[in-house]
Amino acid sequence: MKFSQIPGLRDTSRLLVDAIRNDHLAHAQLFAGAEGSLALPLALATAAYIHCEQRGDDACGVCPACVKSMKYIHPDTHFVVPLIKTDKDVDDDQRNSTLKLWRSFLTESLFGVPNDWATVVAEGEDKKNLLIPTSESRHIVKTLSLKAFESRYKVMILWQPELLHVNAANGILKILEEPPPQTYFILVSYAADQLLPTILSRTQILPVPLLDDEAITNYLKEHHQLDEAAAKRLALLADGNLAQAIRLTAGEDEDHFDEFIQWMEACANGDVGALVAMADNFHLLDKVRQRNRLSFAMSMMRETLLELYGAHDIQRAQPAHLDFVRRFAPLTSLNVVQTAYDLLNDGLLHLERNGSAKMIYLDLSLGISGALRQGRTATV
Repeated sequence: MKFSQIPGLRDTSRLLVDAIRNDHLAHAQLFAGAEGSLALPLALATAAYIHCEQRGDDACGVCPACVKSMKYIHPDTHFVVPLIKTDKDVDDDQRNSTLKLWRSFLTESLFGVPNDWATVVAEGEDKKNLLIPTSESRHIVKTLSLKAFESRYKVMILWQPELLHVNAANGILKILEEPPPQTYFILVSYAADQLLPTILSRTQILPVPLLDDEAITNYLKEHHQLDEAAAKRLALLADGNLAQAIRLTAGEDEDHFDEFIQWMEACANGDVGALVAMADNFHLLDKVRQRNRLSFAMSMMRETLLELYGAHDIQRAQPAHLDFVRRFAPLTSLNVVQTAYDLLNDGLLHLERNGSAKMIYLDLSLGISGALRQGRTATV
């Protein structure tokens, strides 16, 4: 991964390049962003640039070090990633097996998010069932005590340090504060507020913002051959999350708006027969379209929340969608819409864990129906 391959983060990339070239990069960096940010690709690009033998404004991409970095096999770039929770220590065989899965994950889902990794490593469990066990802290200390194999530098990328077992976190404090010479830690976090203060105090924090709509639009046009209108529509739905935008491309030819209106009407009216029929139809969709439909519904609930708060300047929906939101909002309340949003989010998680699509949709529908009817009985 090169900095030039990361969309929308030119200023942040330039900051890192200058720090490395001037030997001002802190030995322990914390790349902190929201889930959906490109903090992980940024860490990979930083490691590649550190090892590059012909540095310019970016890694050269052709030297032996870069060739290995682009395949995620450079022997002096080390990874520690969350695993399924277990009481057993991680042995070398399990670690090597996980590393193979990790490299495949990076190759196939570079802009992926934690739940994507959970699906790979934990067979559909959500991220709440992952952690970095205590044995990994011992592995970090042992690995970094060895000499570099090929590069002048060693780089340890620790993905999601917020999932460190407390003993693992305490186990790396000393080496994090005083690493061996020419060693860099890059911690990549999507929940920096959950890190121990003792970890935070030992790192230099680099905020990694979500992408703006223009960056996502341009990426989708260039890499997914979407026209301007379609790319903009998906960028709005993705709300800064490139991985989400890429997922949405699988069903970008669909307009979920009409289905959403019908769904909310049935929920508001308590029409169980219609909701059962909708659940049957939902079950027939492939998983990508199921996910996209729920993601669209979440975006509409977000717009409704903004409408209720009077935050019109940050609403992002298309005019036709906003017209519906402005008619829908007075029939709801903040509590009702927040409940619906949370139910939709839970539904997405259950889909990722391979639950029954029909049962997920029906349970979700009845929950939203109950919230709407309890809050106000008027129909949409």
